[in-house]
Order: sequence, then structure tokens, then C-alpha cells
Amino acid sequence: MPPSRRMTLKDLAAELGVSTASISNAFNRPDQLSPMLRERILNEAKRLGYAGPDAKARSLRTGRSQIIAVILAESLTYSLNDAVASELLSGIAEVLDAHGHTMLLLSGRQHGSETHGSTNMADGYIVYGLMPSMTMLSELPAQNPLVAVDFDIEHCPTIHIDNEPASYSIARHALLTPPKRPAVINLRLTKQPCNGRITDEHDLFSAHHTITRSRLMGIHRAFKESGIDPASVPMWNVEENIHDVCAPVIADILDQPEEHRPDLLLCMSDRIALTALTLAEQRGLCVPDDLRITGFDGIAEGQYRAPRLTTVRQDSIEKGRLAARMILGLSPKEQKYLSTELLIGESCP
Repeated sequence: MPPSRRMTLKDLAAELGVSTASISNAFNRPDQLSPMLRERILNEAKRLGYAGPDAKARSLRTGRSQIIAVILAESLTYSLNDAVASELLSGIAEVLDAHGHTMLLLSGRQHGSETHGSTNMADGYIVYGLMPSMTMLSELPAQNPLVAVDFDIEHCPTIHIDNEPASYSIARHALLTPPKRPAVINLRLTKQPCNGRITDEHDLFSAHHTITRSRLMGIHRAFKESGIDPASVPMWNVEENIHDVCAPVIADILDQPEEHRPDLLLCMSDRIALTALTLAEQRGLCVPDDLRITGFDGIAEGQYRAPRLTTVRQDSIEKGRLAARMILGLSPKEQKYLSTELLIGESCP
């Protein structure tokens, strides 16, 4: 082979005495080869200066880019820092890596004109969370597959956890010790922006639009079984699942006079619950004696600190794996519900 010519897949296959399919699989579908053969091919490819199959040529030949776009409801910065979202992305990446695909991250908060070219190059789409606007989704190529996670899109496969029964389970546990003043802190439940107390003037998203409503339905079921009128329980809303946004809402709750301050906070996320724990401790409140707190998600931080958080653990990594398997056609494209686990900690024993 003349040294000036770029080594091709066929050249490498001939050099190693293997099929061109084996070379392609070593780079794109490692699960199709034994680890020993794949290592041998990659080592020899590196030694001989073969960089891998020409992605541009393959795309032109097959009409496939081997790129899967993950469209996130939140900003990219938030999603990469959020424990639940980052675990989901880890699960997606694990499956895409194993099958020779690349993950493209996009935010639903970007303007459609900023992402139009990027979305068009993808072979399929995984949509995660309640989108601030449906404009980007409406402009996606209709012929490409789409899987929704924690969000319902008509006629598309969807992956959820068992939000309603999971919330019912943790609320029922919390109500075994009857509270005097229970309260609920929701996450992005209101159609109108609201970072504070929910009133009768606020419209709530339906369970089809936000998992928070499904979780609230489970809590309300537990209230009714315990003889508590859900309408009598005050509710607050948090607009973003980060400490700086949660803190002002929770501070207002905890700074109420003792006779009005809740003695049980049912929180829709661990981040909200952990913020409540921190602010309660700063005010000299004893958890769980003065205030019991529950969360939702099961992030590691809540299980490592004291008092350990009572929460619901969801397997976000497996949720990401399943979404990736569906979008690649490795699992049936259907509506799927994953189970959760109730974790009893010291914050609400």
C-alpha cells in the first residue's frame, strides 16, 4: 500500500486476516466481538495508523448518522449537575457507547433556530422532562423515532417510574405518626410561574404533563385514607430543583410562627428535602422531633448525611439504559413503568 494513501477498512481487514464486518464492529458494535479480538483489532489499527471507519462516508451511504439527540427540559448546565439527570444521561451513554452511537445533548430552553441543524442530523430523539415549549419537538423530523422519559408525548413510547404508588407509599409511611400540620412542597406544578405558596388562583399541570401531579395524587390518596382533607393541606411550589431557588420558599415556610409552622414536609425531590433539612438545622429545629421531612429520588447525598433522608429511590441509570435501548430498536417501543424502592431514614422514621 503506498504510504501516501489513507489506510482503509479493507486494507486493515486484509492485514489482520479478518472480515471487514469484524473491523467495523470493533469500532461501532463492540458487543458483537470477543474482548480479545476487539482489543487486537484496535491495537493494530492504532499501530498502522487506521483511525476508524469514515463517519461521513458511512452517513452518506446508509443515510444514518449514528447520533442520538437527547433533548433536555432544563439547561445543559443544570442537567449535568443534577444528580438524577446526570444518572439518566450515564445510562443512555452506556448503551450508545456499546452500540457505536454518539449522544448529542440539546436543551429545550434553546431557541429553535439555534438547534435546527443539530436536531436534523440525529437518527432518533430521547426527550427528558416537561418541555418549556413544544416548538422544538413539533419541528423534529416525523420519520425518526422518539422516546419520552418522565413526560407523555402522544403516540410515542414513554418511560416512567411508578410515581403515584411510590408517593402514596412514602406518604402513608409518614402519616403513621399523625402530623398536626402537614404540608407539601411541589416541583414545577403550576402552569403560571410560582416560587412560593400555591393558591386557588394557580392552575395546576395535569398528570400527563408533569410527574409532580402524579406524585401529588399519591400523596392525596394517603391523606384521604388517614382522614385528612387534601384541600386543607397547604402546598408550596418550587420553580427549579436547585438550592438557591428552593431556599427562599422553604425559609418562608420555616419562619412562620410555631403554631403555623408545618411539622411534616412532604417534598417532591431530594434536593428540596435536603434544602429543608439544612435550613431547619440552621434555625435550631430538630429533625425529626420538631419537623419530619421526606424526599423523592434517592440521590446519594441524602443517604450519606445525618439525619439520613427518608425517600423513594428511583433507578435513573436503568431508566436511561431503557430509553437508549428503545431508541436503537433493542427493546420494544412501548409504555414502560419502572418500580421504585422506599428508603426509611432518620428524617422521618
